[in-house]
Amino acid sequence: MRYVKWGFLALIVLIVGSFLHYTLPQHDIVRVVGTYQERQDLGDWTRIFWSSPDDQSGTLVNRDVQFIQTVRANGDPMVYRNEDTGWGWPPYFKFDTASLQTEADDLRSSREAPVWAVVTHYGWRSELFSIFPNAIGIREVEGPDVTIIPWVNIILLVILLVIILTIRAMLRQFKERSIDPVLEDMGEAWDEVESRADAAGDEVRGVWGRFKGWLGTWKGKPRK
Repeated sequence: MRYVKWGFLALIVLIVGSFLHYTLPQHDIVRVVGTYQERQDLGDWTRIFWSSPDDQSGTLVNRDVQFIQTVRANGDPMVYRNEDTGWGWPPYFKFDTASLQTEADDLRSSREAPVWAVVTHYGWRSELFSIFPNAIGIREVEGPDVTIIPWVNIILLVILLVIILTIRAMLRQFKERSIDPVLEDMGEAWDEVESRADAAGDEVRGVWGRFKGWLGTWKGKPRK
């Protein structure tokens, strides 16, 4: 049972960790090299990795999506989709797709004269399944070595930790006040039942012993 318990806890941690890693904002320092628009088919299971803004019908199987092409400081390419999130999940309430595309175009630069920018985004990049992170903000920075402190993530994770610890304390208090006394009463009741059963057994054995003794008194008597 110990392995089942730890396996279940590990699965819960993996699911929650993956959810937070996908949903929480991340920051990449990149150089913008281009933008484009392309029609995407959204009829398969990867639809869950694309936005569903309120102003677009959920029945659409394809639509035009804007993309931002970038290159990281180490030379690796990175492509972001640029979609509104609307009032849906994740709750970034992004409605400025056109403005963000304009800002990205304004930050274009060449390898010889690079202009570095930090792209705030959520989601994952998978070339195999054609999944792209969604850019939710972009701004110019001094260089590729600038330090970005993820204050939003820190605050949200601290709040989440406080909530988890509070719930844990409440559950422990509930267990101590409500469950443990019941279990203790049940244990005492069971001990009392066992004691009564042992006493009844002793009484039965005593009666049986006396009965056997009475029968033994008849064995030595002569017949008339």
